[in-house]
Amino acid sequence: MRLVIARCSVDYTGRLSAHLPLATRLLVCKADGSVLVHSDAGGYKPLMWMSPPCTVREEPERWTVTNKANEQLAITIERIVSDTNHDLGIDPGLQKDGVEAHLQQLLADRCDVLGPGWTLVRREYPTDIGPVDLLCRDADGSHVAVEIKRRGEIDGVEQLARYLERLDRDPLLRPVRGVFAAQEIKPQARVLATQRGIACLVLDYDELRGLEPDTPRLW
Repeated sequence: MRLVIARCSVDYTGRLSAHLPLATRLLVCKADGSVLVHSDAGGYKPLMWMSPPCTVREEPERWTVTNKANEQLAITIERIVSDTNHDLGIDPGLQKDGVEAHLQQLLADRCDVLGPGWTLVRREYPTDIGPVDLLCRDADGSHVAVEIKRRGEIDGVEQLARYLERLDRDPLLRPVRGVFAAQEIKPQARVLATQRGIACLVLDYDELRGLEPDTPRLW
């Protein structure tokens, strides 16, 4: 990971235009290709960012970050205060809480809750940015990636979208579609999932825990 503290301005061009005037900010360049622009306020969210895959063309006073949709971040640098690189190694990934882990186990054991004729390929199917909770096959034999959350929010949808992009690079898997499954799905997350072509499924944890093999399924 590369961390650069610089006095800079930033311009985004794509579906809309946005501008950050000149100020001192933290630029984060991750190994997965993402670039994030942070200030010293506003919580954990960056002011602007570019999700992978993207390319960075670096010139003495300007970085141009371009993603596959040809959207761009143009970072104009007046002065670099600090520029450091850190090898973080392989991350073991997020350890889910008891409810999420149990939901994953329940759905892995009972894939037909997700759809008639569905079968499990693997739990924690690996990608280069982390494992997707479940990789399944639907009744037609097509691959489906399932991301499971206790509370479904925008970050979870974006996480699944990144997994789908990685999985779709594998000619033995593609096309891979996605299902975002949670006990509660926020309206904004549902809208974003629909825009990304991701299906949403609301889970009843108590009902899932009480299912027996001969009990009628949710679908």
